[in-house]
Amino acid sequence: MYQRLSSIMFPIVTLLLIGTVLWGYQVNQEKNSILIKAENQYQRAFHDLSYYVDKLHSELGNALALNSSSHATLRKELANIWRITSQAQNEINQLPLTLLPFNQTEELLSNISNFAYRTAVRDLSKEPLNEDERKTLSALYEHSKEIAAELRNVQSKVIANNLRWMDVESALASEKESKDNTIIDGFKTVNKKVSAYEELNWGPSMASIYEKRTFNALDGNDTTEEEIRQKAEQFLGGTLTNIQVAENGAGTEYSSFSVTGQRQDGTEVSMDFTKKGGQLIWYMAPRDTAEAKISTEQAIESARTFLDEHGYPGMNSVNYESYGNTATIVFASSQNGITIYPEKITVRVALDNGEVTGLSAKDYLFAKKNRELAAPKLTPEQARSYLNPNFAVEGESRALIKNELGKEVQCYEFTGRINGSFYRIFLNADTGEEEKIEQLKQAGGETAA
Repeated sequence: MYQRLSSIMFPIVTLLLIGTVLWGYQVNQEKNSILIKAENQYQRAFHDLSYYVDKLHSELGNALALNSSSHATLRKELANIWRITSQAQNEINQLPLTLLPFNQTEELLSNISNFAYRTAVRDLSKEPLNEDERKTLSALYEHSKEIAAELRNVQSKVIANNLRWMDVESALASEKESKDNTIIDGFKTVNKKVSAYEELNWGPSMASIYEKRTFNALDGNDTTEEEIRQKAEQFLGGTLTNIQVAENGAGTEYSSFSVTGQRQDGTEVSMDFTKKGGQLIWYMAPRDTAEAKISTEQAIESARTFLDEHGYPGMNSVNYESYGNTATIVFASSQNGITIYPEKITVRVALDNGEVTGLSAKDYLFAKKNRELAAPKLTPEQARSYLNPNFAVEGESRALIKNELGKEVQCYEFTGRINGSFYRIFLNADTGEEEKIEQLKQAGGETAA
């Protein structure tokens, strides 16, 4: 009986064993294939990074060699610098460097990219490179030369010693990198060199990026925890219970108070106020929303009523989006019929009953100020002549926006259609130049998004 049973089971077990071996071999082959592809990807990204940094050094040299009056050619060179730097950043993002201190180098490349782009898009005939910006270009030329040399040094060692990036990834993940890991040490050396560079003057094109926005610039005196508690209760009409107030960043320029509590229906509420002036930064009362029952217009009206009741009167809705039965509506203030886009507030509305479940007023706080708005040099009719002839205008108004250089400019705002899509176009009210173009998701006057 056992002999008969074994004669039956032996072939079956043998087949199972062979199948297991083949399956294990196939899995191992697939794993090796994935590892090889990853290694090839890392190697390609690293060698491309070295190439782009070399190319960046060359383009910076070209920009320095140009005559200061060669505005068109300089603009092309700056555009090339922006493109190459962006490509270098992309290659860095494809390398396993998240656990490696390379932030200084990444920040430098980001600053070069922003500097080149913002300088290229401005009118260099009216605002040419100043002496500080030329000094910055010269410094960047020398810095890029050093970085390129270090990367070439690492590159030559990688090729000569057949080093693998997969070993770097494993070492970083396990936090057991060898002290003489050539690739890791090479990137640390680059980052150390960059961190030792003197701070650069990036000029007016980058001023808006480095503009320091702090709560200390706000009006009013410092508030106490008790005053913030009262403001929170007042904001919610005295319906807040179990109130807790905590100060954040005490003694700093960003000092604020966080408030938590419960409404009568049990909803958890969170709010932040500035210490100076006790201004609301944001408010959240999140909850699950049922099926949407109200229209876009009703959601906007609910949000506008909420703003009117809480000290933000006369706001215009300028953007609308909905997701998961919740609408996100952006409002901007208005002055003499001109929409002031920098002074914006974002409101979240539950679409089941129109309740406001969130508000963010940080941009409004930093941008709110008295402005003297001069009369535009162009009439609306003159501004229209600068539009694409095929653009079918459906709405027209005046607006104040921040352009790509971070400067506030008065514009004529035109909404309309072209090529089957709905757009909002901002034309400079003095020159007719297109300052900004946005494709909107839906039409419908001020509810467009």
